[in-house]
Parts: sequence; structure tokens; C-alpha cells
Amino acid sequence: MKPLLGFSRLIDIVTENIGKAVGWLILVAVLVSAGNAVIRKVFNMSSNAWLEAQWYLFGAAFMFAAAYTLSQNEHIRIDVVYGSFSRRVQHWIDLFGHVFFLMPFVLLMLYYLVPYVRMSYVSGEGSSSAGGLIIWPAKAILLIGFVLLALQGVSEIIKKIAIMTGNMDDPTPYVPTHAPLDEAVGPEVRS
Repeated sequence: MKPLLGFSRLIDIVTENIGKAVGWLILVAVLVSAGNAVIRKVFNMSSNAWLEAQWYLFGAAFMFAAAYTLSQNEHIRIDVVYGSFSRRVQHWIDLFGHVFFLMPFVLLMLYYLVPYVRMSYVSGEGSSSAGGLIIWPAKAILLIGFVLLALQGVSEIIKKIAIMTGNMDDPTPYVPTHAPLDEAVGPEVRS
């Protein structure tokens, strides 16, 4: 199990570094968007390339942050039922979800994206808009995002198995469903 946990830690480090760096893409996208708007209003000029560039940047931020979101356990789930179970049952639910939902979906996307990106790159596919950008980098962003998500999915599966077998401490211990609410309200209001 130690080699697998080492591999998981390596994936987590890569995911965390990419996830933290991706925040800068949002800033760049905002600056590109603002610059494009100012140029359009002040000089009455517009550029499809700049508009598409901000779409690429936003898409990259979203796709590259998906693995980081999973690693931080911040992905969307229905906590109404999940939060009422013990931490052990939650680990089983997470493991089941990763193995039977996340990984098949991610692997299916990779299966279809590899030839999709390759074909776009080989053909030199360009935007249908006049003065637009080439398309294959946007498609490659999708592929890279799903590769990162697949790797993080493997890391999460390794960690869940390690926690459940006692080879790793639980990094997110059980917190009852209403405990954060009780702490936020304070004892004087509850009386």
C-alpha cells in the first residue's frame, strides 16, 4: 500500500500546484475581457480572437480546477442524505461513486477526446468566426482537464481504500450534519 500512497501523494502535489496556479487564469480572463470591452467602446473595434481567448482562459480555469476541487472534497454532492451517515459509510459511498461513476465517465471522455483532439490538430481546425483562433488548443484543454481528473480520481480511490483498511488516517474526520450550524449560532441563541 505504501507505493500506492506515494503515487497518490505525487498526484495530489501536482493537482494542488495546478489548482492554485489556475486561479491566475481567471485574472487573465478578466483582464482580456475588460481590455476587449474598453477597445470596443473607445475605438469602436472588436476582435473575435480576443473574445475566443477569454473563452479559452475560462474553459482552462474550469477544466484544470476540476481535479483540484475533487482533491479538496469540494465537489457538488447531495449532503442531505450523505451527511447523516457515519464517516465509514461516507467513505464507502465515496469509493462507490469514484469507481462506478467518476472513473467510467472520465475514461469514456478520454476515449472520445483523444481522437477528437488529434483530428482537430492534424486538420489545423480554425474558428468559424472571422479572425478567430485555432480550435485544437481549446479541445486539448478538455483532454488535459479530463486526464488530470482521471489521475485525481485514482488518487482518491487509493486514499479511500487506505483509510478504510487502516493504512491512512482520515484527513476529513466525521462532523455531524448540524455541528457547524450549532457552532455558528452560539450557546446564547440556542437557549
